[in-house]
Amino acid sequence: QTIAFILVIAALVQFVEMVVQKVSPTLYQALGVYLPLITTNCAVLGLTLLNIQFNYNMIETITNSIGAAVGFSLAIVLFAGIRERLEIADVPEVFKGFPIALITASLMSIAFLGFAGLV
Repeated sequence: QTIAFILVIAALVQFVEMVVQKVSPTLYQALGVYLPLITTNCAVLGLTLLNIQFNYNMIETITNSIGAAVGFSLAIVLFAGIRERLEIADVPEVFKGFPIALITASLMSIAFLGFAGLV
């Protein structure tokens, strides 16, 4: 339920971003980074809903929140480093931009699945 809720919000934000970019490029430039930030806020909302759903006490909530923040930060730093290296790499033309980013994200998610169940 929580994942579906977050996916609907994220998909809606991405759809609105594409429509605004096509219809009004000046508005799109004015909004700048704020539209993707709405999607990022879905992670905060999702964590809050999961803490409520699992009925965590204060210590468990703080621990879960710190763990999620560290995991998110690690993923962002790793992804930024990989994207930086991909900019200078010899990537085929059809994979440049979003396709290689999607492939990279999927490979990173598979790598992070290796940590499942360790804690």
